[in-house]
Amino acid sequence: MRGGIKEQFDRDGYVVLEDFLTAAETEALRAAGDSLARNVPQEERKSVFADQGRDEYFLNSGDKVAYFYEKGALSEDGSLLVEPHLALNKVGHALHEKVAPFRDVTRSERVKEVCRALGMDTPAVAQSMYIYKNPGVGGEVTPHQDASYLYMEPPEALLGFWIPLDDATLENGCLWFIPGSHRGGVHTRFVRNPDKDSKDLLIYDRPQPTYQRNNFVPVPVPKGSLVLIHGLVVHQSDRNKSSTSRHAYTFHVVDLVRGCYAEDNWLQPNDDAPFSVLYSKSWVQQEVSKNVRVVSSSPSLCAQNRSFPPMTLRVLFDVAIGMEFRSGWVYKKC
Repeated sequence: MRGGIKEQFDRDGYVVLEDFLTAAETEALRAAGDSLARNVPQEERKSVFADQGRDEYFLNSGDKVAYFYEKGALSEDGSLLVEPHLALNKVGHALHEKVAPFRDVTRSERVKEVCRALGMDTPAVAQSMYIYKNPGVGGEVTPHQDASYLYMEPPEALLGFWIPLDDATLENGCLWFIPGSHRGGVHTRFVRNPDKDSKDLLIYDRPQPTYQRNNFVPVPVPKGSLVLIHGLVVHQSDRNKSSTSRHAYTFHVVDLVRGCYAEDNWLQPNDDAPFSVLYSKSWVQQEVSKNVRVVSSSPSLCAQNRSFPPMTLRVLFDVAIGMEFRSGWVYKKC
């Protein structure tokens, strides 16, 4: 792994690693994204990504391959205004589990090396997305922090991976960052609404702040690069004003030992779909058979160890049990 990335990451809140993917890997992901766009199942409903706060389809998409459209691509009656393969905003949120090319890259040794270089103990993939940002309809992504949507305590336990599959330019919507903004705490959170009678399933817990445009710096990068994104760094991208696409694959990793995953985040793991562990320094990996039962303390007993936040332990325990027959991860000791 290239040296110095932790120093840059700690200073700026983001790091660019060019040539992270080979040309063949980049093309394989690009082809997989094109295939998803051209083969949307007929039964899929047309969900607009901008409407996610009231959308059960979005809320329940964490363990699926779900399709979300650009607002400008649909008429009021839901019919398409552009060619079908150009209409999508994104596909997510379990590409790293469900689609082989994305799974291969996400679980690669290079990704694990990055996590190790940044000091992660037990990184697990929480969610993944293919972002299209097609010409003409690819909309602006407003300034935000990733921790607003996938909050960890502390927020440093969240890490974003962003890989452009086209050259990301000023014209087609490259990322922009406020360097050093990761040192200011989380500014707002997008959480599950405690008011079960409300039509709003997800709400912001406080008003979203306004950021000065002149504080942002553009980060154009060639395709196949990796942009590492701190959970608290403020970033955005402009709408695609060019005649070319700006496809990207992105996923988020959470450290299940060094952080506590919030129970009111929109995305929640479950017994059937635990977060996928990449490696662990604190767990033991061993061969397990389908006939072996995990003999372990209950989650409540695990939580008596105050060195871990109780919520983290519950997620750890669920993931360990859920992953038992999948990849051989078992929890070592509470």
